[in-house]
Amino acid sequence: MRGLIALMGGTWLLQTIASARRAGTSLAVLSLCTACILGPTNDAKAQCTARDVLQRQLTLKTAPAVPKPQSPVTSASDVAVWKTITIGTFSNSFALLNAMSAIGCGVGDSAAAALARPAFTVSGTKVAVELLTVSAAELGFQGETASLRKIYALAQQLGFGLAPAEIAPQLRLQYLDQPIGEFLIIGMEPIRTWTGEAVILTVANGGAGLILIGQDGRADAEIPLTSRFVFVRTLPVAPAGLEISPRASASDDASPSAAKGQSCCRLPSLNQQQVDEDKRSSRLR
Repeated sequence: MRGLIALMGGTWLLQTIASARRAGTSLAVLSLCTACILGPTNDAKAQCTARDVLQRQLTLKTAPAVPKPQSPVTSASDVAVWKTITIGTFSNSFALLNAMSAIGCGVGDSAAAALARPAFTVSGTKVAVELLTVSAAELGFQGETASLRKIYALAQQLGFGLAPAEIAPQLRLQYLDQPIGEFLIIGMEPIRTWTGEAVILTVANGGAGLILIGQDGRADAEIPLTSRFVFVRTLPVAPAGLEISPRASASDDASPSAAKGQSCCRLPSLNQQQVDEDKRSSRLR
């Protein structure tokens, strides 16, 4: 009930903020309104609740800008990097779940089920990954929906790379200023839950707080063309201070920038991760 009251108060507050700003009301007064409506926080570490998001929006006068590529996109190389995050900072999926819980980020049932599967793996090395965002419409699709299979096929043809599944919870942890109403689908290989359901992950802020949810990951799942996807560069870029390994050959699968001689840390492909997991299982037997 308290959460419902807070959400209703938050909706009213957003309308009040817009009106107050048009009238020239100071940010201090708006912040005081927030404190009166939502009350004090009980957890100093909480960062993902609706209250936290609203307070952060008052502090940040503008929402984080999401680059809008020219439509239709003809190459991933023409799309500006939206965000760079670091992966490989947690030992396993349980540590990731605990980290999200510690700051109040929600995790949907299907997302939790996907993270619990052996197919969900984490990088053993800290790696910085450049993320790109693009909608299905910006890829050139027309109409109202397109199948996930067709979206992935065209995206990869244009040079976008599917993201390791770890990108989803890491982005949730590192994207705390997500605007209300934004849902970002992670372009990733679907993970099958114990019930056989194919799931892909979505980083969302529906207004009740920051959350990681799962959605239909079947190849024939119809996706609204307005939906925004998060893809990666073909090869991630190592941040300063991390060990990097030189490329063995420019003929390997690589992004246009990597083919010019740049070096970076490579992530194992999802298929290779599964092979490694099968090998470990065989040795245990």
